This record gives sequence, structure tokens and C-alpha cells, in this order.
Amino acid sequence: MFKDLVALTKPRIIRLNLVAAFGGFWVASRWQIGSWDFWLNLLWMLIGTTLTMAAACVFNNYWDRDFDTKMSRTSDRALPQGRLSPGFVLGYSIALGVLGIATLFILVNPLCGWLGLLGMFVYGIVYTIWLKRTSTWSTSIGGISGAMPPVIGYCAVTGEVDAGAWILFALLFLWQPPHFWSLTIRRVEEYRAAGFPVLPVVKGILRTKWQMIPYILLLLVASILMYTYDYVGIYYLVLSVVIVGAWLIHAISGLVAKDTEKWAKMDFLFSVNYLMIMFLVMILDTNGV
Repeated sequence: MFKDLVALTKPRIIRLNLVAAFGGFWVASRWQIGSWDFWLNLLWMLIGTTLTMAAACVFNNYWDRDFDTKMSRTSDRALPQGRLSPGFVLGYSIALGVLGIATLFILVNPLCGWLGLLGMFVYGIVYTIWLKRTSTWSTSIGGISGAMPPVIGYCAVTGEVDAGAWILFALLFLWQPPHFWSLTIRRVEEYRAAGFPVLPVVKGILRTKWQMIPYILLLLVASILMYTYDYVGIYYLVLSVVIVGAWLIHAISGLVAKDTEKWAKMDFLFSVNYLMIMFLVMILDTNGV
């Protein structure tokens, strides 16, 4: 049962987003560390963000339980297999959400609490309940929730939404659609069978490949802005330009790729490695005051 409870929270997603949340916190702190309050603030931010994300992911599993039976990659989850009851999973989601939002509001700051609520609302209501089953816009709009972790981390230090918060938001918001679309291209027939109107199902794979390109191009711009606004150093700038530039070239090559499966798998790896590497470099190359 414990294994299923952990799996419901989608730990891989949480791990990636916790790196982003930590990165946002570190960028805002500009290496002004050392006090006990600093480390407590970081700890409570990470705990609150983790619980909030976990609540949203568990609710997603609860709501999609019938659709999950139609896809091979999700059919073995706890709810489709009947290992846990829907009522129990819904209660689990609510408990995690209450604890997470309370932690952000009370132990971090109210702004982070509101940002956490916004992320939960977009992911749980706008994305999971509404758009995921009705529109190709689900991926783009749903990206608002996925972009919250670094902003929460940043605002835990600053207490305000300024240029740094917006650039961090842009980095995650722009990263998500091409990342997700590379996965849906690989599993397009499963999404079609399940009835999810993702872009490759509704508009086709070639149209999806075209639509990935402007997101990656704008991601390159956002990466440069991190340096332009003096949040990171030259190492971050160079590495981000190289990696996002390589990703952009690979995305463009997909327009003529003969083996779409192989191309999509490589593109997915580009996206996952980009997020992890760039936030680690961001943490190490954050500019001090």
C-alpha cells in the first residue's frame, strides 16, 4: 500500500520540480546564506511545495482512473487495478493539499500560499477536469501549474513577484509543451484510444513538431534573459545557449525525420536533461549581490 501511495504522487515529476523550486530559491537568495531562518525557510518551502504538487498529482490519478485503464503505461496504477478505493485516494489528495497549502501560507509567506493554490487550481480544475478531456490547449494552459515551483521558491525569499519570478515562470512554462508533446508523439495511439484530445491526435504529428519549435525558441530567449537581468553568470548563459540551441536544431530535424519514434525518444531525453542540468548550473552560477 505504501508503494502505491508514493506512486500516486508521481515522484519523478515531483523530483524534477523540486530541483526547479530549489533553483528559484537559490537565485533569489544570491548566496546570502548562513542564518538558521534561511535554512528553515528553504525547508518549509520545499515541504510545502512537495505536498502541494503531490496533492495535485494524486487528484489527477483519482479523476483519470477510468481513462487510465485504456493506456498501457497507466493501466497498472493503483486505482485502475482496484488496489485502492477512489474515496480513499480523494481523501488522500485533500489531506496532502491542506497540509501543503497551510505550510506555504503559515510557515513560508502568504504569497507562496496563493501561488500554491493557483497551481493546484490550474492543474486540478482547469487542466485535469476541463481541458485535458476537451481541448488541445490542455498542454499549454496546464503549463501554468507546472511553472509554479521555481516561482514559489523565488518568492519564498523575495516576498514579491518581480522580473526574476516572471523569467523563472517563463522557463518552466515554455519547457513543458515540447517536453510533453515528444512523449505524446511516441504514445499517440494510446492517447487516441483513451480519448484524450492531445495535439498529435487532433492535429497530427507533423503539426505538433512545428508547434514545438516556437516554444523552444522562446525558451532560448528566456534563458538569455536570466543572464541579461544579472540573475546568473556567464557559465549558465553559455551552457543554456548550447543545450537549448542543440534542442532547437533537433526539433527542427524532426520535420524531416524518417524514424519518428526514435526522434521523439531523443527529443524527450533532451527535454528532461535540459531541465535538470540547467537548474543545477543555475544554482551553482547564481550571481551574488
